[in-house]
Amino acid sequence: MQLHNRDVRQDVRELGALLGDVLEGQTSRGAFETVESCRRAAIDYRSGELESRESLVTELEGQSPRRQRTVARAFTTYFELINLAEERERVRTIRADSQAGSLEDSLEAAAEELGEDDVETVRQILDDVLIEPTFTAHPTEARRKTVKSKLREISTSLETLDERLLTNKEKAQVWQDIDAEVTSLWQTPQVRNRQPDPEDEARNVQWYLENTLFDVVGEVYDELDDAIDAEVPGDLEIPKLFEFRSWAGSDRDGNPYVTPEVTANTLERQRSVILDRYRDQLKRLSGVLSQDGSRIDAGSAFQASLERDRERLPGSARTAEQRYPDEPYRQKLKLMRERLRRVGDVRPGGYDDADELRDDLEVIAESLRANDADSVADAHVDPIRRRVATFGFSLASLDLRDHQQKHTDAIAEALEREGVDYRTLSEDERVELLTDAVLQDEPVIDLSETTDLSDDSARVLELFDSLADWQTEYGVHAIDTYCISMTEEPSHVLEVLFLADQADVVSLPEHAGIDIVPLLETEYALSGARRIMGTLFENEAYAQVLEARGRTQEIMLGYSDSNKENGFLAANWSLYKNQRRLGEICDDHDVTMRLFHGRGGSISRGGGPMNEALLALPNSTVTGQVKFTEQGEAIAEKYANPRIAERNIEQMLNAQLRARKQALDRPEEEVREEWFEAMETMADAARREYRDLLESDGFVQYFEQATPITVIENLDLGSRPASRSGERTVEDLRAIPWVFSWTQSRCILPGWYALATGIEAYLEDGGSVDTLQTMYEEWPFFRTTLDNAALSLSRTELEIADRYAELAETDLRERFFPRVTDEYERAADLITEIGQRDQLHTRDWLGENLERRNPYVDPLNMLQVYLLGRTDRTDIEERTLRLTVKGIAAGMKNTG
Repeated sequence: MQLHNRDVRQDVRELGALLGDVLEGQTSRGAFETVESCRRAAIDYRSGELESRESLVTELEGQSPRRQRTVARAFTTYFELINLAEERERVRTIRADSQAGSLEDSLEAAAEELGEDDVETVRQILDDVLIEPTFTAHPTEARRKTVKSKLREISTSLETLDERLLTNKEKAQVWQDIDAEVTSLWQTPQVRNRQPDPEDEARNVQWYLENTLFDVVGEVYDELDDAIDAEVPGDLEIPKLFEFRSWAGSDRDGNPYVTPEVTANTLERQRSVILDRYRDQLKRLSGVLSQDGSRIDAGSAFQASLERDRERLPGSARTAEQRYPDEPYRQKLKLMRERLRRVGDVRPGGYDDADELRDDLEVIAESLRANDADSVADAHVDPIRRRVATFGFSLASLDLRDHQQKHTDAIAEALEREGVDYRTLSEDERVELLTDAVLQDEPVIDLSETTDLSDDSARVLELFDSLADWQTEYGVHAIDTYCISMTEEPSHVLEVLFLADQADVVSLPEHAGIDIVPLLETEYALSGARRIMGTLFENEAYAQVLEARGRTQEIMLGYSDSNKENGFLAANWSLYKNQRRLGEICDDHDVTMRLFHGRGGSISRGGGPMNEALLALPNSTVTGQVKFTEQGEAIAEKYANPRIAERNIEQMLNAQLRARKQALDRPEEEVREEWFEAMETMADAARREYRDLLESDGFVQYFEQATPITVIENLDLGSRPASRSGERTVEDLRAIPWVFSWTQSRCILPGWYALATGIEAYLEDGGSVDTLQTMYEEWPFFRTTLDNAALSLSRTELEIADRYAELAETDLRERFFPRVTDEYERAADLITEIGQRDQLHTRDWLGENLERRNPYVDPLNMLQVYLLGRTDRTDIEERTLRLTVKGIAAGMKNTG
């Protein structure tokens, strides 16, 4: 059976040819020939036919600024199109493997593994698992929304060509549509002319939830239901396994533009979107449920539910009876649609919450099954019911976040009016004061009185004053989590509890309307986890919060800043150890831990294959509940295409079900003592080397001169500033532009630097390569860490990086670039030796991907280096330089 009409080579070839035609038609024959000359020179050098890149460099530098811009635009657009071709190839692979029954990490494979246990154990695993992807607004998406929309249209056309049998005339029409979109894409500005605001970012996240995930989640549940039925005896009900969350429109850390108004608008817009989708679903369901009431017995439960709706909505009920006489299901569905329309309305009769809607759907499903229409309930009602369980009335629940210092300052200023000098109190005194304040009945401060406070402190109080209103209007679950950046003391958590208590969001011991989530991201915080969490768990006020929240504590781990502070290997080891430590602390206090992994898109910020990461977590930390961030272009790559989105969700679920089973089978992971000691030695040496590099005199200047950081800081990628204070220090710089800059210069050192130094320190201390090879084969953490480093090493191009290094002052270049190069070469040799393979990466597709892309990224890199070296750039050259950043990001498929 032939599933597809095309392959990736044909897509790349024909899209490239079409772009060439558009380029020539929109510019000139001369511009086309310049682009072709650059392309051929880059390919010839990569294939060994040219000894150097000088012909490419000469060609680029000899062009006028306007022609250089055309070259940058051509290669940038090429990558936008080729990314679609590779996306289509991923879909082909998924479909072909699914048809052949060879799809790895499938739900069938997970169900087969679960089937080894008894029914009650499987039920427990299913009940324990809850996966919470959390979409953030971090500025790592380099493409404009308008460009993404055009690319989606081209993607749909490629799917039509690949999966449908078309006549020649129909094929020509599809290509005409693609031609029109590529032409429009060429004429569309690639670079934003304004900085996106937080509501733009919230709408971007909303698009993926509304247009992709809403539809595919039901299909994933159906697949798992079928797989479990085939492998596990009995009739197991599949509970809610997914919940989507978002920071877009609610993450205030370092972003003064996220105001209470932005958050309120986001909550309202998301509720409106999801209610519209439910009404559409119920309208379609009404077309299916046309049963004649005189031929079925709808049942007493259904009739009672229908009667209650008739009493709530007598006018709508009369209309429904007139329109659908003797069609009880359709009458019920019309009244349900009206109840959805009245949510948040001044008119009575609307649903109070999503549970009421789900109950109505359950009543309909039970009635259908009682009338031998199980297939109708399974195919049409259950998917909607599961969507309601997943998305609620909020589409995605919002997490609030801010920096701990903002809370400390706001409380200090507010208490100063009450005669309390909070700033001078010790940590123990702060804990005591905050605890007593939360436990007393009378309020301590007036959140609405902000006239004499600083702007930052006034914003903090205004937010908490609004939180109670939001929960009343949209439901507690719509915005029920507060994350505290840079948490380092117990008082930092209790400060948020105090503010929530003053806002009546918390009223102990009966009610706690938020989960308070410490974000542990510095070495001081991570090493002090027992001090922080132990103090909180034993605190009288916080213990009551735990009881009210089901004795579950969410703890967030920051991958990005930990890596920037300690380096790749030391950060990964520290996070691993501290996850185990946090698991022990929670177990000691009979608290269920939900780890929130603050992962970025890049390897150095905790990225990499999610299913492998979930399976590599320490068994003692796998409680079933897990939460992780999804950021920037990684969101588009995973969730823009429905089939790829479904595959990603499948793999996450496969991994988490298996990980929970492993944790129940072996609560403590079997890791040999000598492996721990080896990692301690490697991590310590790696951290020292990494810190020595960062703290070397002149390194910050080298970073500034040998990467495009100054350009990246001025790109309109997101609403949040690139630097926390505007100073030029590595510590002050946010992790995203730090990684983005190195990625652009093809020297991705945040993903591997000091790895070789660490491994060599272990070997020099008496360790053996044999032991490291055994660790790689048997320990998922070590294998995943090395494989992720190998991915970053594979994407590093030192020849290109050398061109950027030449931009730095001679002294700086001679001090730092050879050091980086040496570390790279030793790391590459050690990884291939430990992994016992000939090449760095373990994925065949990556080699093909790099071979296809590298010759086309080279001209953009060479042009970027040339423009960075010019001190008197014209306006058009500045725009071209910014465009090269976009093009390289598209070519690398990664920013930060």
